[in-house]
Amino acid sequence: MKTVNEYLKEEYGTKIYKIALDGGFTCPNRDGTLGYGGCIFCSGAGSGDYAESSSLSITEQIELGKRKVAAKMPAAGGKYIAYFQAFTGTYAPVDRLRLLFTEAIRHPDIAILSVATRPDCLPPDVLALLEELNQIKPVWVELGLQTIHPASTAYIRRGYALSVFDEAVRNLREAGIYTIVHVILGLPGETEQDMLETVRYVGKSGVQGIKLQLLHVLEGTDLAEDYRRGAFQTMSMEEYVSLVGKCIAALPDDITIHRMTGDGNRRTLIAPLWSLDKKRVLNALSKHLLSNSLHM
Repeated sequence: MKTVNEYLKEEYGTKIYKIALDGGFTCPNRDGTLGYGGCIFCSGAGSGDYAESSSLSITEQIELGKRKVAAKMPAAGGKYIAYFQAFTGTYAPVDRLRLLFTEAIRHPDIAILSVATRPDCLPPDVLALLEELNQIKPVWVELGLQTIHPASTAYIRRGYALSVFDEAVRNLREAGIYTIVHVILGLPGETEQDMLETVRYVGKSGVQGIKLQLLHVLEGTDLAEDYRRGAFQTMSMEEYVSLVGKCIAALPDDITIHRMTGDGNRRTLIAPLWSLDKKRVLNALSKHLLSNSLHM
């Protein structure tokens, strides 16, 4: 089992940095197709809090992102992932997607195109476009599953059945698209066993990567209202670290771990506040995994 950094260093010989982009998309859970409020946990930025501004062209966003990376990591290797992170990255007419994605993938410093989307937003013409672009440079598709459990699915207002996820994974694999799945750990009402069942399901689905995301309670979300009235509590760091260890132990050896926690926006994060100290969290995770012989 590998981390995404290990995987990328093996493939490209250097660390590759993500540049979060905003293609100006919305979501069927926001525009009235399925609903207007979005998923119960989703921020006003559609989970793209760190993406560049959609008022800029894709090339401008990439160049701005490169400058930000260089300011933090002067020794960065010069290769990047163009990550369409905000909202639903395939929820637009295919002609528009072609323009946006082609501009990104043709940039000389972009090594990989990564698109975050919903399983119910991958019609045949979009799948064909992704397969075509995958012949130019590698294309990753990140699917927001979060949970396999019907009660949780209804609570978070996900808006699609598990069978839709299964079909999307089959279609992406048939198209040769590298597929990553997002899972949220700590959803209200879910037991440790529930979360491990979701992780095992993803591990058996045939996808190549998984993101384990700590539940964040953010200002401006319906989840925040439930939290403030005491409907649920978030996990402690110790509970989360222990759970991640069990999740990794439940996964097959050939899956790549793309995330073990998450970056909550400091301005809007309500809980858990311990997650803001990412270095401390990652150190705790590394220590726990090593002590339990779960080498990453």
